Amino acid sequence: MSGTSASRTGRVRVLVVDDEPGFTELLSVAVTEAGWRPYPAADGRSALRIARDCAPHAVVLDGMLPDLDGIQVLRRLRYENPKLPVLMLTARDAIEHRIDGLENGADDYVTKPFSLEEVVLRLRGLLRRAGTGHSRADDPVHVLGDLVLTEETREVHRAGTRIQLTAKEFDVLRLMLNHPRQVLSKDRILDQVWSSSFDGGGNLVEVYISSLRRKIDKGRAPMIHTVRGMGYAIRPTENGR
Repeated sequence: MSGTSASRTGRVRVLVVDDEPGFTELLSVAVTEAGWRPYPAADGRSALRIARDCAPHAVVLDGMLPDLDGIQVLRRLRYENPKLPVLMLTARDAIEHRIDGLENGADDYVTKPFSLEEVVLRLRGLLRRAGTGHSRADDPVHVLGDLVLTEETREVHRAGTRIQLTAKEFDVLRLMLNHPRQVLSKDRILDQVWSSSFDGGGNLVEVYISSLRRKIDKGRAPMIHTVRGMGYAIRPTENGR
């Protein structure tokens, strides 16, 4: 995680690592509203892989993960970038995790359940001490559950895995993420993505929705749903993934 890669855009990148989907989504929304770009990860190995790809400016790291222990992840992050600010999340009664985290290089910690405002304030403090800028670049990031769409780079990730989309697939998905949980008719999708209406347009929309399903939902709980006779909607899964 070199300084060059970390400065490739003006937007602050925050790696959010937690195996509880509800916490991950809440933290990602808070990070986005703070003007930063969230990179969610549900386990330690995904977190390390994403960290190498995105070169985060800061990390929010749960102390208990399903594969690697949070302290193991912390040590590896510290090995690759000794100055990376890390905010640990711990259970209220897990005093040993707080001590281990601080002894192994965590900069700060908050206990669950936590206030999102407190997390953002502590991250601001860590980023300020690290000398990282906080500009709100015109670089919208759409987050729904573990699905993240970044407009500037036109990248899409689900559960930390990058998903390759065509230009029109990206545009359809962006439209749906602009209206999460809402049912969008075929005509509306056709009009807003292709700016036209023509015979067979409904079939064209069906083809792109089908393609998105194969890429976004394959092997995972489905997020893209058909509402018979009305259109399509994108929703987070019941467990947030």
